[in-house]
Amino acid sequence: MKSYFRPEIDALAGYTPGEQPKLRRLVKLNTNENPYPPSPRAMEAIRALSGESLRRYPDPAADALCKAVAERYGVGRNQVIAGNGSDDILTMVFRAFTAPDRPVAVLDPSYSLYPILAAMQGAPVIRIPLAGDDFALPEDILEQAKGANFLAIVRPNAPTGTLFPKEDMRKICAGFDGMVMIDEAYADFAADDCMDLVKEFPNLVVSRTFSKSYAFAGMRLGYAVSSPEVIYGLGKLKDSYNVDAVAQAAGLAAFEDVDYFHQTLQAIRRDREDLRKKLQELGFKIVPSEANFLFAAPPDGDGEGYFRYLRENAVIVRYFPGPVTGSYVRITIGTPEQNAELLALTATRYKKA
Repeated sequence: MKSYFRPEIDALAGYTPGEQPKLRRLVKLNTNENPYPPSPRAMEAIRALSGESLRRYPDPAADALCKAVAERYGVGRNQVIAGNGSDDILTMVFRAFTAPDRPVAVLDPSYSLYPILAAMQGAPVIRIPLAGDDFALPEDILEQAKGANFLAIVRPNAPTGTLFPKEDMRKICAGFDGMVMIDEAYADFAADDCMDLVKEFPNLVVSRTFSKSYAFAGMRLGYAVSSPEVIYGLGKLKDSYNVDAVAQAAGLAAFEDVDYFHQTLQAIRRDREDLRKKLQELGFKIVPSEANFLFAAPPDGDGEGYFRYLRENAVIVRYFPGPVTGSYVRITIGTPEQNAELLALTATRYKKA
């Protein structure tokens, strides 16, 4: 049959989301979901919605939520845009700044969606390998990114959890001749973030999601902060009503429930450290992580074998094949009970003599 698709779409493999198994008894630690429920205030906001409010279209600008974000970070309302998850933000950004004659530079390894978004635009991808066993930024990153119109950085990085030094981010924004995006999907779990750099650099956009730290992966809500000019341009690319009324109401309630937010973050950070120590005691190599997951290599370096062993025992983690990532698995921080089950299985497989 003749194809009517653009050649870029015919050639596209498509993004592979993390597995969503249907097993009844399952410890699911593969997609970096929050192990705790959303804010009770968010659930109250959902229950309070009336049929009348859902009969009508939602606020196309998600104004109340964007105002709250702007106030928290000390920026103008015209510097914030909301999205149907941060993937919606990423789609806008790639549509805005990449094209066949406008390459994008990405780190390697990094979020596997980026090259696919670039391919949709027919944009060349410049891959910049991270350096060493700690997956650090290469010193010549600006040199390697030369010629790109857009540089995408996840911080903390996925899938490694690496928190690149903030001063390096500042130097990159100052020295890169193009747009920089810092994808802060996991920033709430980290020691610091780069949101304040938006006030210094008009060529920077910082994206955030509610999926991880606010336990809204099923809700789909995100936002970006940048200069007024960039936000205005991105607004031309978004769907008319891209954030539904339920997400707007629940998201605002969760965003304002600061106490609950910090309680869950503290629990996840504590359990991340505990899991790290216990895996290291079993001989695992752990990349220092500032996210809600660990990038961990088993003692035998067989990431795929460990992944399959856990899956056979109804514990699901994420495996990324490849010469660099294939020795590791990515383990989402679960509840203490889920982490304990993973550790018990792991100890059985990697008992020390």
